Amino acid sequence: MTLTRTLTGLGLAALLTGAAHAQANLTAETASPGNSPHASVLHLAEIASEAGIANLQVQEGQTLTNSVLNVAQGRSDISSMPLILGFLLQQGRGPYAAQGEAGADLAANLRALYPYNAGAYGLIALESEGIDSWEKLEGKNVWNGPPRGAALVNARQAIFLSTGFKDGEQYTGHQSNWGQLPTLLVDGSMDAFVFPLTFPSARATTMQAAGSVVMVSTPKELFESEDYQRVFNAPGNVPITVAWEDMGYEDGKGIRLVSEDGVFRGIGTAFTEVVHKDMDFDTAKGLVDAYIGSLDRLRAKTPYMKNVGLAELDPRLSGFCGVNPVKYHPGAVAAWEEAGYTVHDCAK
Repeated sequence: MTLTRTLTGLGLAALLTGAAHAQANLTAETASPGNSPHASVLHLAEIASEAGIANLQVQEGQTLTNSVLNVAQGRSDISSMPLILGFLLQQGRGPYAAQGEAGADLAANLRALYPYNAGAYGLIALESEGIDSWEKLEGKNVWNGPPRGAALVNARQAIFLSTGFKDGEQYTGHQSNWGQLPTLLVDGSMDAFVFPLTFPSARATTMQAAGSVVMVSTPKELFESEDYQRVFNAPGNVPITVAWEDMGYEDGKGIRLVSEDGVFRGIGTAFTEVVHKDMDFDTAKGLVDAYIGSLDRLRAKTPYMKNVGLAELDPRLSGFCGVNPVKYHPGAVAAWEEAGYTVHDCAK
């Protein structure tokens, strides 16, 4: 069931304390709770209302392939978007095959507000399973994402790059909706899981209810190899490295990292919030101004938000430029540059 939150109460509170009344009512769509896209959009709704810029009606638990299309077609104002969807829509491929050549015109309607990521793909399992390397996935039952979409593609890719294993051959992949994942993490039906991890990860701590957890990084030599680095030329893929001391866990507290040097390495999924190109300049700029001014607050809101590349505008680390067709909204560019950040020309 879709949960709709209308964050107008905060706007009323702001009005009563002397702030200007919100100037617009906007719709926004995002994923289920528990990860950075959800936290990011709800934060945007909160600060936009407080700043008197807009009231956002947020629909949670959405399928983002549909949400992005809604923005491109003008049916919704804001959506969380993995950057790969902009490329797939432009090409009329994958979930947008039905759009065909019309996908290019639709993709041209999308503009970004700010970058972040949804974590890095890693392998986790209960210590009791004895899986402490990617090679030990051979012959195992591995949950690797929802039935279709970018998450499944990326999980299979992460396994293949680390081992050469293919789903259905060297291991048996299992898929189900994200909402079923918390149960699977603790019911013993899966041997291991490969999916995006934030740091700290609510998924890893959920699994701890069933026992101690091992988290396996991509081996350093492999990650830094020329072949592996090519994966970051693909749309929506970004390299993520996080040191153990920054991951939000403690030694001996039930989560163990397998890494040669105490650094987690993995393929990250680049995200943004997109709007229609026709969103007026002042609204887009006001949203991003408020966002930039509240970055410390967003990082403090949820432990993992400090590790998801907030305000990281470098194209390689944010996923922008290259084959990614989505550019920043002119209002967003103005906000970032006035705040002292560099927006690369290829992303404008």
